[in-house]
Amino acid sequence: MGHIVVIEDEPLIVDFIERGLTRRGFDLRSALDGDTGLALALEADVDLVVLDLMLPRRDGLEVLDELVERRPGLPIIVVTARGEIEDRVQGLRAGAVDYMVKPFAVAELDARIRAQLRAARQSPTTTLRRAGLELDLLSRQVRSNGQTVRLSNTEFELLAYLMQHPGRVLSREQIQRAVWNYRHDPATNVVDVYIGYLRRKLRTDGREVPIRTVRARGYRLEAQR
Repeated sequence: MGHIVVIEDEPLIVDFIERGLTRRGFDLRSALDGDTGLALALEADVDLVVLDLMLPRRDGLEVLDELVERRPGLPIIVVTARGEIEDRVQGLRAGAVDYMVKPFAVAELDARIRAQLRAARQSPTTTLRRAGLELDLLSRQVRSNGQTVRLSNTEFELLAYLMQHPGRVLSREQIQRAVWNYRHDPATNVVDVYIGYLRRKLRTDGREVPIRTVRARGYRLEAQR
C-alpha cells in the first residue's frame, strides 16, 4: 500500500492515525519530535510523510524545508492546528502537497494519502530506490541508508545502471557497453575495479552493500526495495 511516516508530537493523535491507517493497509512509522521524524522520513523506502508543524526539537517548517531539499518529490501532507490562510499558504509554498487542519477524520486523511500516492506513481520517476540505496537522476545525489555518498560520474552511471535492473545478473560486457560505451574487452578489469569503488563508498554504518558477485556471470543488485 505505502510506507508512511507520521511526525506528530501528541501521542493520542499519533495513536489515532496509526490505528486508522494501519487498518486501511498502510505501513506506518511515527516520531514525536522533529529530529527523529526527519531521520525516519529520509529513509529510502518512505513513500509519504504526514507532518505536524508545531514540534519539539525541530520545528515542522524546518523539517519540511530539509525534506524538500533532500527528498525532492516526496509527498508531504501537513496536519496542524494552525488553520489560518497564511499558515496554509506558508506550508504549501514551502513544498507540502496538501494541508489538513485538526480535528480531522481518518477517512479524509486516508483519501488524501491515496490521492497523493496515485499522483506520485503516475509522475515520471527521477528517483531510484532499492535495498537502502537512493539515487536521484536529476540532482545526481546518492544516499546509502540515509547518508549522502559522493560518487564520480562513472561511479554514478554504474550504480544507476545496476539500480535500473534490480535482481538481474548483468554481465561485464553489458556493463561496459552501458556505462563506458565500448565493446567488451576481456583483458580489462575496469568493471571489477569500479564495483569495488562503489562497495567501499556505499558501505555505511557497517551494513553490507547489496551488490552481489555472481561467479562467472557478472553482478547483481539485490531486488528488494
